[in-house]
Amino acid sequence: MREIVFDTETTGLDPKTGDRMVEIGCVEMVNLVPTGNTFHAYYNPERDMPAGAEAVHGLSAAFLSDKPFFRDTFQELLDFIGDSPLIAHNAGFDFGFLNAELALCRCEPVCMTRMVDTVQLAKKRHPGAKLSLDALCSRYGIDRSHRVKHGALLDAELLAQVYVELKGGRQIGLELAAEQAKAEPAAELIAVRKAPEGPRRDPRPHAPTPEELARHREFMAGIENPLWG
Repeated sequence: MREIVFDTETTGLDPKTGDRMVEIGCVEMVNLVPTGNTFHAYYNPERDMPAGAEAVHGLSAAFLSDKPFFRDTFQELLDFIGDSPLIAHNAGFDFGFLNAELALCRCEPVCMTRMVDTVQLAKKRHPGAKLSLDALCSRYGIDRSHRVKHGALLDAELLAQVYVELKGGRQIGLELAAEQAKAEPAAELIAVRKAPEGPRRDPRPHAPTPEELARHREFMAGIENPLWG
């Protein structure tokens, strides 16, 4: 099954008030395994960058000034995501900005039935726990030391690891192995070890010599305050 894990960075919190998407990162997964295929793009938001938003992701208006407009390159994104399910953390936020940008291009929105929200998955799996991406990375032992600021592709890569854990993590491999074992004939699963052929050799005797025992007693006597009294 093909799925796309994605994340966005924006100029603010609400596209209805004029905020725009400035970055998107996507990670392709097939059967919960990253394929190595990714999509990453920056967009010129055609507006200023509030200081609060820049402090989060580090993307300045100057940096974005020479980046393409979403309306000129959005087809590349649509071709990459195809009709696959889309996984995001607090997915309603990312879907809202993505569909707002598509609306400005007079394009059909991405259907909300394709949305998978890892926050909701985490709530069911860890009720009452912290649900931020950082908190989930800590819970599952996922290295995020290189995450100084938010970045769409970096966060999507981290979220892909979190998503696998939320879906069962290493247990997935065990379940697949169990299913394979059930499908195989029992005779093929039982390995019979035959006794080696040839003459049998008795084990060699092994015991310390009197000299070795004397040296051992001398060594033990020289230990100060031994734990054994």
